[in-house]
Amino acid sequence: MGRLDGKITIVTGATSGIGRRTAEIFVAEGAKVVATGRREELGRSLEASLGRDNCFFVTADATKETDVKAMFDACLARWGRLDALFNNAGGPAPVGGIETIPVEGFDAAMATLVRSVMLGMKHAAPILMKQGSGSIINNGSIAGRRAGYSTSMIYGAAKAAVNHLTVCAAMQLGEKNVRCNSISPGGIATGIFAKALGVEATKADGFAEAAAKNMASLQPIPRAGRTDDIAKAAVFLASDESTFINGHDLVVDGGVVGGRLWTPHQQGVQAMRQAFGVSEG
Repeated sequence: MGRLDGKITIVTGATSGIGRRTAEIFVAEGAKVVATGRREELGRSLEASLGRDNCFFVTADATKETDVKAMFDACLARWGRLDALFNNAGGPAPVGGIETIPVEGFDAAMATLVRSVMLGMKHAAPILMKQGSGSIINNGSIAGRRAGYSTSMIYGAAKAAVNHLTVCAAMQLGEKNVRCNSISPGGIATGIFAKALGVEATKADGFAEAAAKNMASLQPIPRAGRTDDIAKAAVFLASDESTFINGHDLVVDGGVVGGRLWTPHQQGVQAMRQAFGVSEG
């Protein structure tokens, strides 16, 4: 018996990375998935691997309202209801100091990272409120909670907006028994880091393992985050195990935002002892 047996779900940005793995695990847990994204070839391969009875791909740009509406229409036409939406679609944002940010890049990033979430919630809300049940899950980031946890300050600002918009919507939708929560990943080894630093999108996923090696020592748990870590958190929030959780940001980061790492901190303390001529007592 799966944790999502009988659930009808939508996962945006499902052609690669976190979204693709979430679609796979949702199906493994018993859900039916409408997977969406812009890269049709990758979406069709996901659909084929999971079986069209379990996963139905809809080509959609999550920043365009007509596309977003169409994906909900497709879900209702195929399965007649919706139980959970994972607003996962996203991408990199301009890097560099605030004085270097191009307006066009800023606007594009806000559309990809914030408008897409707003549109998903806008079109999911009437369906879920009418049913009197459902779960909306938005993909945030620890970069939206603390500065310096992204290659882009614009990305961090956008994710802060996602996290707060989630809470604002939760206060409304909770009155109709609809939950709205976010997940804030830490360093998850996907192609997004390579994309952010200029690698072509078609090649970026090939650098996920290199990213994992670089991120292994950033948090107390000595490994990089994996797509499974976020997908399984999404399973929890989509399932009936979390029916009293609303307006919450679930941080999945191995402890990185908890504070300074223990070993470097102790090394600093030891250096101060030596400077003061004080021995350990």
